[in-house]
Amino acid sequence: MASLDFSRLTDAMASKSYAEIADICDELMLQVAAEGITYQDQWPYAIHLLGHIYVDDINSARFLWKSIPSAIKENHPEVVAAWKIGQRLWMRDYTGVHEAIRGFDWSQQAQSLVSSFSELYMTKMFQLMLAAYSTISIKDAACFLGMNQDDATKYLLQHGWTVDPASQMLTVKKQPIVTEKKLDPSKLQRLTEYVFHLEH
Repeated sequence: MASLDFSRLTDAMASKSYAEIADICDELMLQVAAEGITYQDQWPYAIHLLGHIYVDDINSARFLWKSIPSAIKENHPEVVAAWKIGQRLWMRDYTGVHEAIRGFDWSQQAQSLVSSFSELYMTKMFQLMLAAYSTISIKDAACFLGMNQDDATKYLLQHGWTVDPASQMLTVKKQPIVTEKKLDPSKLQRLTEYVFHLEH
């Protein structure tokens, strides 16, 4: 029986090239399927799912989840835990994403990928608050950032935001606008959708 060659994936993980993981896994899966190799029992489904989640490709993560044999889902809790992050992202449950990240004891292999995604996601949520709000409650900001209220307040004060202790509201410090930088239209579209979602 032909063995699976995960060297490209191992190299990408070792060099923390997490944005490449989903593509590497997709290509390898197509290759082994075309060669008729039975791969399901050896497949790193959790890493594959996390790879899609890392690049914010939740549709591909959903498709992959649906293709995973139920026996694997039943016997590999890390696969289920990885998909839980995807589910929370799909539902735009910001607090739930942080809870799903923290709510599982990740394997050594997945830990660095999950930690890196967690940092990326927190930065994304910070940018979202910058774009969508001029003031926000400490409670809501803590939910976005996946922190308790004290830590969220400290984090945002370090970024120049101000807090009104009486109303428990934070005033957003807007970033200076850099005029020569062109805004990617797809990012603008996603931002518009986020703000629309928050308001409705």
